[in-house]
Amino acid sequence: MGEFSQPVQQGFDLSADLLIRNATVYDGLGGEPFEANVAVEGTRITAVGEAVPAYREIDAGGIALAPGFIDTHSHDDGAFLRHPDMAFKLAQGVTTVVAGNCGFSAIPAEPSTDPNVASGGILAGLNDAKFTDLEGYFDAVIARKPAINNMMLVGHNTVRSITMGLEPKAPTAHQLGLMRGHIERAMEQGACGFSTGLIYRPGRYSNTDEVIELTRSVTDYNGLYATHMRNEGDGLLEAIEETLTIGREADVHTHISHHKAAGRPNWGKVGASLARVETAIRSGQRVTLDVYPYTAGSGRMIEYFNLDNPSRELAEVIRIASCPAFREFEGRMLTDIAGERNIDITEAVLLVLKAPKGDQTICIQFIIDEADIETNLAYRDMMIGSDGIPALRGKPHPRLFGTFPRILRKYVRERGLLSLPEAIRRMTSLSASTFGMDGRGRIAEGCFADLVLFDADTVHDTATYDDPKREPEGISLVIVNGAIALERGQHTGVGSGKMLRFHAAAHND
Repeated sequence: MGEFSQPVQQGFDLSADLLIRNATVYDGLGGEPFEANVAVEGTRITAVGEAVPAYREIDAGGIALAPGFIDTHSHDDGAFLRHPDMAFKLAQGVTTVVAGNCGFSAIPAEPSTDPNVASGGILAGLNDAKFTDLEGYFDAVIARKPAINNMMLVGHNTVRSITMGLEPKAPTAHQLGLMRGHIERAMEQGACGFSTGLIYRPGRYSNTDEVIELTRSVTDYNGLYATHMRNEGDGLLEAIEETLTIGREADVHTHISHHKAAGRPNWGKVGASLARVETAIRSGQRVTLDVYPYTAGSGRMIEYFNLDNPSRELAEVIRIASCPAFREFEGRMLTDIAGERNIDITEAVLLVLKAPKGDQTICIQFIIDEADIETNLAYRDMMIGSDGIPALRGKPHPRLFGTFPRILRKYVRERGLLSLPEAIRRMTSLSASTFGMDGRGRIAEGCFADLVLFDADTVHDTATYDDPKREPEGISLVIVNGAIALERGQHTGVGSGKMLRFHAAAHND
């Protein structure tokens, strides 16, 4: 990639702030790439084609220029406050995330409540929050000059815990009304939809009727329902039916998060699950999905175990990512910890989870079949979401740093499962249209200048389970809203990210 240069002629009529010359442009729509120059003025793309005079120029040298990647499934709500440089996403070429997933969102918030309860402990960075709603959250984040853009969902677990704590019972009519009010307020302020995490507390205590009623809160706003379904293992197909029922009864676009079949006895079920989704789509229901490209999941460990009878089968595939009570356990398998201490593995589970702050332990579970990942990626319109938990102390899941380059390396270049134009479409325009990001996800005149320049022949992830906080290689340049945010591996700190509002591009300038 060439250096920045100044126009030679003094007094020349400069029509752009930035010109990227000699790029192989992937416009985000899935068509064949083409050679072009791309001009940027302010936050927008102003020309695609011939070169125009610009204050700064970059010679792409023929490598790939794509719209910035969109992470459809993040838990970065708190990271925008705690790590506004968002280096772990920016280095992947990610310029926008969807946050507030799995029923956990930064908003609504009440200063008197424990954010670890409302957020399930996975949204680190919210402890000092002073905001109560989406407007306040947006203001707080923008004050930190975020590196990338954020589109928000409002989460069921958060809304329910603020309204009625972690009570394992149905809400009263009054409580249901309060929850609907929180959701509608978030939608009015620009959220793109409502998310659930029905495997987690307190969402697991809700019945289908409660979720349908709350999901109806987004219907009039044309928002979507995004869900971590009630079961992704033995009950996967039943959970799919519940999810489709909720979307159909509430008359909303339904998005299934991190589609998988968890646990060896269930491997292969994703085929039947996708077939059921396809039937719903053909009947006229709008259903979309995303997947992450790893055979391990990750989350708050306490949510996966019954402390009265811990699952030995699950314990044997658990690795500790972040553990405030035992930092020495981070990066180690539970089997090794149990062996070292000469205790049964179920005792190791209790040792971790019953310790002070044990409920904040983040684990990694090796529960997914590689063949199922490929089945998912082969399904048309399957989007990409990292599902990374930004608990940077410890050894987080490598998907936090590596998801998007991993797709480009493993499933495009090595496996040939997706063509490069199609992979880029899934990461850009499809995600933007699904989550209501007007003017993003494409390289075209008038679109926001979120761009990533990378070498398609060499781009690759370097993050591993043993060394997860390594940034990918092969990405030369990332531009966010017209400003250079990363150049040759160096983060510029320009802080040009924006808080996005659902189908409201006019608010994004």
